Amino acid sequence: MTIPLVDLKAQYNSIKDEINSAVHRVIQSGQFILGPEVKAFEDEMAAYCCTKYAVGVASGTDALHIALLACGIKEGDEVITTPFTFIATAESIAKCGAKPVFVDIDPRTYNIDPAQIEPKITSKTRAILPVHLYGQPAAMERILEIARRYNLKVIEDCAQALGAEYQGKKVGSLGDAGCLSFFPSKNLGAYGDGGMVVTNDLAIDETVRILRVHGSKTTYQHVMHGFNSRLDALQAAVLRVKLKRLDRWNELRRSRTSLYSHLLSRIEGIQPPYIEKHNESSCNYYTMRLKGTRLNRNELRKHLESKSIQTMVYYPLSLHLQEVYKYLVYKPGDFPQSEQAQEQVLSLPMYPELSEEQIKEVVKEIKTQTKIKA
Repeated sequence: MTIPLVDLKAQYNSIKDEINSAVHRVIQSGQFILGPEVKAFEDEMAAYCCTKYAVGVASGTDALHIALLACGIKEGDEVITTPFTFIATAESIAKCGAKPVFVDIDPRTYNIDPAQIEPKITSKTRAILPVHLYGQPAAMERILEIARRYNLKVIEDCAQALGAEYQGKKVGSLGDAGCLSFFPSKNLGAYGDGGMVVTNDLAIDETVRILRVHGSKTTYQHVMHGFNSRLDALQAAVLRVKLKRLDRWNELRRSRTSLYSHLLSRIEGIQPPYIEKHNESSCNYYTMRLKGTRLNRNELRKHLESKSIQTMVYYPLSLHLQEVYKYLVYKPGDFPQSEQAQEQVLSLPMYPELSEEQIKEVVKEIKTQTKIKA
């Protein structure tokens, strides 16, 4: 039985007619960059995220970079974030000319540990950039309290968490700005790259809109250096079709997460993901942990691959240990929780169309290997 990490074909087949109609509508309109299709999607996303504004950009990475600039981050500033995330998070800080300052993670949630943030604040700190990793919201109440006390901006990296809620509030609506990714494998995935900045701050909204079109307020009138970072109409049309189904798809992801966790919790040395009681995760990934077991992660991955079951490690090397960040002068041991997680986490197939039979097959094959190593 072939079980992919994500099955985008299955999703397309379930909405094929509506997708094809939306794409045809855009082609017939002749408007491919921004335009009414993107405006309609922005309005729908702002309503979904419970924010006043939403601005479509070319990718999730651009959303982070442009949001940071719109929040005033500049050369010489410092932005506090996590080392256990995709590089786009820290890369966007560095592209502003600012310095990423890492803080270790909570070993249960894999999100930035708010108890360790305050000691890292200096006179150069201007913002905190929490990541809602794997779809679970970070500890926003404590993060926002620290930010208010030190007059810091909070930019949420919601790339894996669209639809997730923290204490009943949608992620992206909690900080000064929220950054979304529509990479195809995300909960709301385009058929190419795409991203968005959501915010309740009019000044941030206006600045993001200027930055995404070469720094112009009106055509050929430029007020700052910007980017060519526009969400195209074809992607917006596809995403509008999918957005109507996002809550249902997230519910299906949560039900599959529950089944995985129920079955895996019976296996010694396997730690299912922990979800805070006040959180509703988007369950973008199902990431378990091999802890207190002799089971080798690489050997397990090879075995599952031999059975046509795909897996992935998010992420195998923490950012503070990456060559590109040598100039920050971090060393092994600086963030022990992040470094331990990078050796132990493993993401299993997760998508709304994943069947109970497929989940049981994945767990069965994991169980065979734990018995061998026991």
